[in-house]
Amino acid sequence: MKTRIVSAETENCETEVVRFLSAGQPVALPTETVYGLAADALNPMACERIFKAKERPFDDPLIVHLPSPDWLDKLCEPSPLARRLAEVFWPGPLTLVLPRHEIVPDIVTAHQNTLAVRISAHPIFQKIINAFNRPLAAPSANRFGRISPTQAAHVRSELDGRIPLIVDAGPCLHGIESTIVSIQSDHLLLCRQGPITKEQLERFAVVLEGGGREEITPGSLPSHYAPRTPCRFWEGGPPPVGLSVGLLAWNKPKVKFAQVEYLSTKQDLRDAAANLYDALRRLDEAMLDLIFVERVPTAGCGAAIMERLTKATGSLTHSSL
Repeated sequence: MKTRIVSAETENCETEVVRFLSAGQPVALPTETVYGLAADALNPMACERIFKAKERPFDDPLIVHLPSPDWLDKLCEPSPLARRLAEVFWPGPLTLVLPRHEIVPDIVTAHQNTLAVRISAHPIFQKIINAFNRPLAAPSANRFGRISPTQAAHVRSELDGRIPLIVDAGPCLHGIESTIVSIQSDHLLLCRQGPITKEQLERFAVVLEGGGREEITPGSLPSHYAPRTPCRFWEGGPPPVGLSVGLLAWNKPKVKFAQVEYLSTKQDLRDAAANLYDALRRLDEAMLDLIFVERVPTAGCGAAIMERLTKATGSLTHSSL
C-alpha cells in the first residue's frame, strides 16, 4: 500500500478523506492533542484495520470521537455529571468513560461495557467528521506503544505503507493525548493525565487517581509512549562512560551529553507538553545508546508530562496506574 500525505488545505481533501472512511479504510488526521488514526467507529472491519496498522493488541480499547454532542446519547448513557463536563470541556481534550449502548462494536471497547468518548476541537478534524457524519475511532497514529505523532512526518515514519492517507495540518496544539476520566456515581476516576488538569476537574467533583480500577482504558498499559532507544530518568550525575547518551532536559545540564533536547527553553509546562514527543523522537532518531529524561514540576499539566515520561522509561507498574 502506498501512503500519501496531503495538505489539509488541498482542494477536495475533505471529499477524499470521506471516501476512504466510507470504504472502511483508516486515515491519519490531526487533532488538537496528537495525530489520530481514524476509522468508522461503527464498522468493526474498519476498526480492525486500525488495530492491524498499529499492531495494537485487541484488549486495548479505542477512543471514539463524536461529530456532535447529539451522538453522546446514541452511544452512551451519560450521567448529569458527564453532561456537565461535556458542556464545559467539549470540544476539547477531555475523554469521558461511560456505560455504552449495544450499537458500539465490541472490538472498539475490548468487549467491556464502557466506552471512551470525546469531541475534538481541531477545525480540520471537525470538518471531516461532520462531513462523514458518523463517529470515528481514532487512537494515536503510531505503532503501538511508541512515541505518539504530533506532525504528519511522524505518522509517515510510523505507518508508511500501512495506511492510504495522512492529512497534514501542521503541528498539534497540545502535543499530548487527552485527559481520560471514568465517571463514577459520586466522583471522577482520573485514568490518564492530559491537557485538562486534575485541578480543573476538581471544580466539578472529587477526583481520585485511577489505581485499582477494573476497567481497561486507552493508554493505560504500563509501558507506552516509548522510544526504541533505552530511556531512563536522569538523577543528575554524568552520563555513563563509553556510551552515547542524550538528555531530554528541563534545566540546562552542567555535564556534557552527546545531544540535548529542551522541553521548553522558557520552562513553560504547556510549551513543554507541546514539545515533548517531538523532542523525544529527535533523540530516538539520533543513534544514541541511552536517553536520559529529566523530571519536570508536577503542577498543572506537568503531571501529564511526568506520566508520559514514566511510561516512556517503563517505570510504571500496573498497580500504580
